[in-house]
Amino acid sequence: MLQLMVRRALLALALAFSSVSASMADTFVFTAIPDEDETKLIERFQGVADYLAEQLGVDVRYVPVKSYAAAVTAFRNNQVQLAWFGGLSGVQARRLVPGSEALAQGQEDEAFETYFIAHSSTGLEEAETLSDDVRNRTFTFGSKGSTSGRLMPEFYLRERFDAAPEEVFSRVGFSGNHTRTLRLVEAGTFEVGALNFQVWEKELADGTIDTDSVKIIWRTPTYPDYQWTVRGDVDERFGEGFKERVQQALLELDDPELLASFPRTRFIPASNDDYEPIRAVAEQIGVLD
Repeated sequence: MLQLMVRRALLALALAFSSVSASMADTFVFTAIPDEDETKLIERFQGVADYLAEQLGVDVRYVPVKSYAAAVTAFRNNQVQLAWFGGLSGVQARRLVPGSEALAQGQEDEAFETYFIAHSSTGLEEAETLSDDVRNRTFTFGSKGSTSGRLMPEFYLRERFDAAPEEVFSRVGFSGNHTRTLRLVEAGTFEVGALNFQVWEKELADGTIDTDSVKIIWRTPTYPDYQWTVRGDVDERFGEGFKERVQQALLELDDPELLASFPRTRFIPASNDDYEPIRAVAEQIGVLD
């Protein structure tokens, strides 16, 4: 009798685990690089999750991560099937997962920019060329894995000064995200910094920048940046044509408030080839894993 009860309990437990596993298998999971404050990201991407669930007819879950590298790792390990990557992290992820594809980018991502900003105490002013007077200042990038906060500004710094950033500035730091870069330069903790132009423009529109303390001193040439990338095996898991349905849903996202949270005007089609310039630059300066 006892053995029968034990067998029944084990069977019930096995069925429970089977049910949980099946539920997880039916959940479409995505993440995003942590390029801004976490509270902003959770609000934005929970809205995306709700929208995608309605459009795709499956459970959709957003999973936040603590670093750009963690976003790439989650994608590689199939812990997430879709990700909002920057240009560099997208290139890294697609190299690790053959068959993965860039599906959509913001209209603004075709021609993205980095703003170099400076604390007012430096006396630096905006110019068409990055001033030689930035030499020997303290400087902060964003995340080490950021396209607009590290890769492209480092590329342009090397092009301008024919030297590594550590040879140009007295001290080089990594803030971790664009919002943090803005606040550090605004406070004078670093004299100069590089950040995503969209973060600057949104914060400026929201009235949250002390323009007496920090200003733009240079705007980079444009380059391709953020995109939605999907794993190539999603059709096997969620059914034939699922990848195309995901792309269509992203391209048809038209909620003004949700788009403004990115901030993007709309999403347009993207392809892996669009990010070939990013791959080339990353290999050139040795930051492509």
